[in-house]
Amino acid sequence: MDAWNFMDPASRDNLRRAIQTESDGMFALVEDPAFWEAPTAAGEWQARDVIGHLVDTTESYFVGFDAARGRGEPNPGIPLGDMATAVDAGARRFRDLSRDELIARLRTDREKLTGIFDGLTDEEWTSLLVPHTYMGPLPAFFYPIFQVVDYAVHNWDIRQGIGQPHALSAEAADLLVPLNFVLWSATARAGAFTEHAELGIRVASGVNAGEHKVTTGPDGVAIEPGPVDGLPAVLEFDPASLVLTAFGRMNAGTARGDLALANRFLGGFFRI
Repeated sequence: MDAWNFMDPASRDNLRRAIQTESDGMFALVEDPAFWEAPTAAGEWQARDVIGHLVDTTESYFVGFDAARGRGEPNPGIPLGDMATAVDAGARRFRDLSRDELIARLRTDREKLTGIFDGLTDEEWTSLLVPHTYMGPLPAFFYPIFQVVDYAVHNWDIRQGIGQPHALSAEAADLLVPLNFVLWSATARAGAFTEHAELGIRVASGVNAGEHKVTTGPDGVAIEPGPVDGLPAVLEFDPASLVLTAFGRMNAGTARGDLALANRFLGGFFRI
């Protein structure tokens, strides 16, 4: 059992605590009226748009879980490459709501979704397939980690936008390490990797520290645990810099060996 791998039901307590901590931190920020329309590091979004995005996303999960249990139809699917445009529209559609109304709606949504997660059996954690608007049917375990992404990374976005000293919490970053490899495997740009290549990724600290071998080529990107000795390029990250690089918030990491190969890899993905 692995309490720091979101795919394992043993991780549910760590995930629940991270969601609670990160969401409480976000609510504390946006409850200050001075920050409601502040810029963020999430493109052109203001802080209020981050809250709108979380409402839009969380409520789409309700539809997905209902559909997975035979209660209604899933949301129409949208290609992952179009996700950025679609979530932008979803976030901005709440701008007419007051700050108090939108924050209260998200608080209610958070509690409802937490209840859904708490109600999953260990078997359902891995076997219940829940339709995702952009990624199709996914095992239920993806949805709690997506909530960690939404609250932790967007917390960072708001603090970055208002110029507040901040860092990504170790707990959230550690939980997100395994997801980054899934993200990179799913978001390779068409035509970015025309030739076969191999490189390594080393996560240098945290509970999910370790080494991973990356294979790229016309069929996309595959990442699996394994030694990186002898590979032509190795990228080293701490957990937070890995998360923030994978989600397009910064260019970070230490490249050892073939710098051009490392840079080609890092530039080969579209943002969601």
